[in-house]
Amino acid sequence: MSASGRTRSSDTTDDTGAAPAASSSKIRMTGRQKLVLTLLLGAQFMIAVDFSILNVALPVVGEGLGFSLSHLQWIATAFALAAAGFTLLFGRVADLVGRKRLFLGGMAVLGLSSALGGLATSPEVLLTARVLQGLATAAVTPAGLALLTTAFKEGPLRERALGLNGALMSAGFTAGAILGGLLTDLLSWRWAFFINVPVAALVVALAPAVITDSRPVRRPRLDVPGAVTVTGGLLLLVYGLTRAGESGWTAPTTLAALLVGLVLLLVFRSVEKRATAPLVPVHILKRRSVIWGNTAGLIAFVTETSLVFLLTLYLQEVLGHSPLATGLAFGVLGLGTVIGGAFGGRAVGRYGSRTTIVAGGIIQAVATLSLVALGTSEAWIRLLLAATFIGGIGNMLMIVGFMVTATSGLPDEEQGLATGLATMTQQVGITMGIPVMSAVVTARMSALGDTGPEGVLSGVSIAILLNAALTLTGALLAGAFLGPRRAGGAARR
Repeated sequence: MSASGRTRSSDTTDDTGAAPAASSSKIRMTGRQKLVLTLLLGAQFMIAVDFSILNVALPVVGEGLGFSLSHLQWIATAFALAAAGFTLLFGRVADLVGRKRLFLGGMAVLGLSSALGGLATSPEVLLTARVLQGLATAAVTPAGLALLTTAFKEGPLRERALGLNGALMSAGFTAGAILGGLLTDLLSWRWAFFINVPVAALVVALAPAVITDSRPVRRPRLDVPGAVTVTGGLLLLVYGLTRAGESGWTAPTTLAALLVGLVLLLVFRSVEKRATAPLVPVHILKRRSVIWGNTAGLIAFVTETSLVFLLTLYLQEVLGHSPLATGLAFGVLGLGTVIGGAFGGRAVGRYGSRTTIVAGGIIQAVATLSLVALGTSEAWIRLLLAATFIGGIGNMLMIVGFMVTATSGLPDEEQGLATGLATMTQQVGITMGIPVMSAVVTARMSALGDTGPEGVLSGVSIAILLNAALTLTGALLAGAFLGPRRAGGAARR
């Protein structure tokens, strides 16, 4: 049936994720829905914290376990490779075995692997724990998001839930930097792992009685060729991007990994066209809401997480701040993302997700662009705090719009797939932004022959300019290609 010929209820959304504003104020969550939301959001927040909690503590961890400086980045990379590479596969596995079962299993693995990381006495044990944490993240995130979207029908309640989810995911990334600095300075870096254990145990204990399982009516078969090609392609792509930040874009290992990764992803698309039970049905990839929603989301995560990295360099290498002071400075960014997430769902309900993404992207781009003016004086910290606060609001508007768009207009049996794609977008974005911007900074410093504060500042300024341009590009792409609402609320596919 065509979009214009559908009968639409008051709580549905169009292809851009828009919903009638009048209904949002009349619908309230039940007590059970609030409890489900609290559990799922708590788990997602913990996952987000894990992405960044060790970043400011890496030198201390390396010294404690005997990591060489050149291998230190693998503490973060081991986690990111597993988390990004296996997300899409686990999104489909959730449809096969049940989303609740995979969610609980992933949380159990996350708790156990965190305990292993906290008790590690060698680099090999720590890296094993980080890989297991990444695999658990790849299972928990899409399964939890699918449970969230199936617990709330399309409309104001889902938009509100996704807005809170987006806010906590982004705030968790920022909180991880703050918490990592506090735990490392006051206790030990091991508590960056141990803090996950009681949270995971609580979720595993409470979730079985609170969360209702969801899975497709017809159990799909696993597309093994598709799973192998997309997982291999993502692993190599993320590995290549990481190597680019470490060894440069022209290093043979970097080029080989990126090339083979891209080839495998092209093979994956070809496999999906012929598969009887594809991992990603072709009709999903043809939806503009999926394509351009995920494009906007990818850019949102690439730019904001890499901006945190760039400003960490600025605060520590140019202004000379400690890791703890650096983490605390990002608290203002976290506050901005919470505010943006709180209002993001309402903005989508009133104006539609396309307008929300465009407005958020423009706000973030302008705020980021102002950071090009940063100098070597301590007085510039005021500009940094103001710009990151405003940019955080804009970024979260963009992310909430992306989440609503990428998961709207699809039946419940395809929510595991849709949320798997959205989660993959999120995790690849978080992973690829830092090496890309690191390569830009390194190239600028090499060209100047200056590795001191002035050279770092110049490199950071160039990368910030690129960051702002990418953000604006994402907003403009969303405005141009996401279908607007027609009369009657239907949107073009």
